Amino acid sequence: MSTDQLTSRSPATTGSTVLPPRTAWLVVVVVFLADVMDLIDASIANLAGPSIRADLGGSESTLQWVLSAYTAAFALGLVTSGRLGDLLGRRRLFLLGLTGFTLASLACGLAPNPALLITARTLQGLCGSVMIPQGMALVKIVFPPHQLRKALTPIGPLMGLATVAGPILAGWLLHLNLFGSEWRPIFLINIPFGVIALAIAWRVLPAHGGEDRSARLDPVGVGLLTAASALLIVPLIQGREHGWPAWSYAMMAGAAVLFALFVRFERRSAHPVITPSLFRKRGFVVGLMVSGGFYAALSAFVLTVNLLLQQGLGWSPLHTGLTLIPWALGTALAVLLAGRSLAVRLGRTALHLGLAIAVAGLLALWWSTAHWGTDLSAWKLAPALLLTGFGSGMVFVPLVDYILGDATTEEVGTGAGTLNAVQQFAGAIGVAALGTVFFARTGHGSPHSSIDAAELVLAITAGLNLIVFALVGLLPRHAQQAHG
Repeated sequence: MSTDQLTSRSPATTGSTVLPPRTAWLVVVVVFLADVMDLIDASIANLAGPSIRADLGGSESTLQWVLSAYTAAFALGLVTSGRLGDLLGRRRLFLLGLTGFTLASLACGLAPNPALLITARTLQGLCGSVMIPQGMALVKIVFPPHQLRKALTPIGPLMGLATVAGPILAGWLLHLNLFGSEWRPIFLINIPFGVIALAIAWRVLPAHGGEDRSARLDPVGVGLLTAASALLIVPLIQGREHGWPAWSYAMMAGAAVLFALFVRFERRSAHPVITPSLFRKRGFVVGLMVSGGFYAALSAFVLTVNLLLQQGLGWSPLHTGLTLIPWALGTALAVLLAGRSLAVRLGRTALHLGLAIAVAGLLALWWSTAHWGTDLSAWKLAPALLLTGFGSGMVFVPLVDYILGDATTEEVGTGAGTLNAVQQFAGAIGVAALGTVFFARTGHGSPHSSIDAAELVLAITAGLNLIVFALVGLLPRHAQQAHG
């Protein structure tokens, strides 16, 4: 039976489509597979970074580029992909993005040198940015309104679990070293998942996905935002290696100017890059700031732990991945036990509680690193990692309610794109900025210097989470109060 035969469409310009329950849930499965591929790919390279550098060579900034090229490209593409979905069709773009992501993963796995790997990671990020917002928009239109929350409920927790599963999966694959392929399976594993997702998507995705045919792409706004982002990322990654020359400061200053021009131009644009009505919602605006700070700290934390244990203390990727299991378990427990019910009852207090626990965990990690030094073990780190993971897990679930809970069908494309862009770009900034702090502090790379560097970055990430804690106070008391 064809997709067209299964669908019923309203005559509205949004192209609303409702599918039978079984088919609609298959759409959720496809979107979940795509999201998992993206999230695991964004985090899995953190643990594999030292192995990639040992095999392909390159400087410390090369490692940062392998990590940041994906997230920065993903963030830049997300901002405009919602509009492109309106113009070209969400089904078409989802299939195109998923196909490109799968092929780019193959290119990553076969890359013979750092330059080609970074290029493939950039393409992977761009393709991911095309498919992810289309998937969220498709989910929102294939369910009737009274069933939509039920459909969206499992996505947030599962995404949180996928994020923390990445490093553990990477450690296992690196340990197996299948056919002597070393780090390459961490990218090649996407291929079977991509093929399965494509096979299902081709059959079940609706032909119409809530497109707004009156939408237009604003090339000036896109150009300003892309140029500003590039001017910020490049010096953060390359500046330290070159001794912070004048051009690095000039680029960062130029980024600030272009961001300001982007904001000014958007206010006057007939077809703004981001739907203006979203910025009249306090939950969306403050939620983005909270999400940005939280994900910057989270990405820096994961990078720091991996560099400390592998580069500083000489642990294997598998040993490192297994050490992170308490963190993953803590996150899973918070998502499953605290989850949406606690978020609904406590509102923003749930976010405050989660961030407070995460800060306590980071400070416990700082103490453990300072106290035991080179005598660190997985068991000594486990309590602090469990605490940090539990706190982070309490933050994942409520944020989606605050940011996208009251987005309309017309807003959800750019809303989801903007949310993912902020998360990914914040992660890239966290890796670039605090990765630079870590490498600057390690100096000659001895175990003791790596421990000193880890202590500094852990303290900074705890401080960043305290700033996020303060920002949460600007949110409505409960997510449902953000409506209207």
